[in-house]
Order: sequence, then structure tokens, then C-alpha cells
Amino acid sequence: MPSPLHAAGLLLLTGPAISADGSTLDATGSVIQMLLGLGLVIGLLYATLHILRRIGGGNTQAGAMLKILGAAAVGPRERVVLVEVADRILVLGVAPGRVNTLHTLDAGDIPRDPDGGRSLSGGKDFQTWLKQTLERRSR
Repeated sequence: MPSPLHAAGLLLLTGPAISADGSTLDATGSVIQMLLGLGLVIGLLYATLHILRRIGGGNTQAGAMLKILGAAAVGPRERVVLVEVADRILVLGVAPGRVNTLHTLDAGDIPRDPDGGRSLSGGKDFQTWLKQTLERRSR
């Protein structure tokens, strides 16, 4: 035989209850209303996140000063990235949760293409250029 407390809980979940002022409370309707409100809030958060991703969500002025010249994977989640900032070129080691400056170069250390862009060792890919540069510096 169920306890009186258990029976009251079942009655609250399955049927209408009577409040202190005599009106009926519909628990099912309240739960549905709560879930719809929660769904609306989650939908608004998702839509806001989507909009922020589409417009960039960042400082565009800083993005104009920063230019990624190339990257090479050195492990499953580690990369070496070549970044140009003003008149300096940074060689960065990027790992999950960490970015370290490996080396700093002058902008003149990398020759320019005829169209005005940076050339990585005469059109070679970044990985080959990085390997040659590191070998040259270790001598």
C-alpha cells in the first residue's frame, strides 16, 4: 500500500490539485510551460551565438594588423604558425591551451612576391621553408 506522501505526489503529477484559494492547479500545464520557456531561452542563445559567429564577433581593427603567413602541423594537435605583426614576423608554437613565441624575425627576412605579398622561400610551402630556416640557424 502506498504511503500518503507517495499518493499525494502521484496526484500532483497526474491530476489537478486544489490550491489554498480554491482554484485548480494543472501541474502538467506548468511543466509544459516551463519546458517551452526553457526551449525559447536555449533557442535565443543558439541564434545569438550563430549571429556572432557570422559577423566575426571580434575587433576587426586588430585583425587588419595581424596576418597569418603560414602554418605547419608538428604533431596531432600542435602547430607552428608564422604570423606577421607590423614589421615583425613571429614564429609561434600553438598547442591546445597554449601559444609560445619560438622566434622573432624582421619583416625583411622573408622576401616579397612580385605582387607585394610575402613569399615563403620562392614559392615553396611553409613547412619546407621552416625546415630550411631552422637548419640554417642551427649551424
